Amino acid sequence: MISIQTQPAEENLLGQSKWWGFPDLPEELDWPSVPVNDDGDVYDDPLTFICQIRCEELAPFDPEGLLPHTGMLWFFASLDYFLGNPDAVCPGMGEWEYAYFRVLYSNDLDSLHEHTLLYDDGTPAVLPAEAIHFSRVTRDEDSYTRLLGQPFFEEVSGELPGLISLLQLDEDDRWGLRFFDSGMLNFMISPEDLAARRFGAVRTWLHSA
Repeated sequence: MISIQTQPAEENLLGQSKWWGFPDLPEELDWPSVPVNDDGDVYDDPLTFICQIRCEELAPFDPEGLLPHTGMLWFFASLDYFLGNPDAVCPGMGEWEYAYFRVLYSNDLDSLHEHTLLYDDGTPAVLPAEAIHFSRVTRDEDSYTRLLGQPFFEEVSGELPGLISLLQLDEDDRWGLRFFDSGMLNFMISPEDLAARRFGAVRTWLHSA
């Protein structure tokens, strides 16, 4: 398991691993969105950008080579409701439909450019970017937001047998992130799909105590 710890960053994190902020995407990838029908008003709502991970930074903590060690991974999900917006889409408990999350991967780091999302007044529609610090852990209690391993909640493994947690996202009061009552969000993938880098096969499950 690879622990994820974050801290506010004043420097520009373009092309680096980062949590929140704006994603740096290559030309062939767009910011994913979920279609919303609000009483007949149909529009695409951008998914919340969670993080981007520069995979070469994972190599020292992934001697088994489970994760790619080149390129970039991006994680998106419908988190606005859980970040305090009661009017936002709420996918709810259990397994989420594919429309509500996305994991992207690319080896193209040469054409990265920052994708911005602004409110009508011109202010950023995202939380401030934070730098990521990775470390290898072996126990659940050492890190709840992490890459790899089994989900903290055994119920998730019971519902999705044979899958491992690509990313586990824990609540954090500092961000105002709450998953109902002490919940966690897991991006799950089979070892076979992970080895083949089939990130379109990821499944996502929200469980709360």
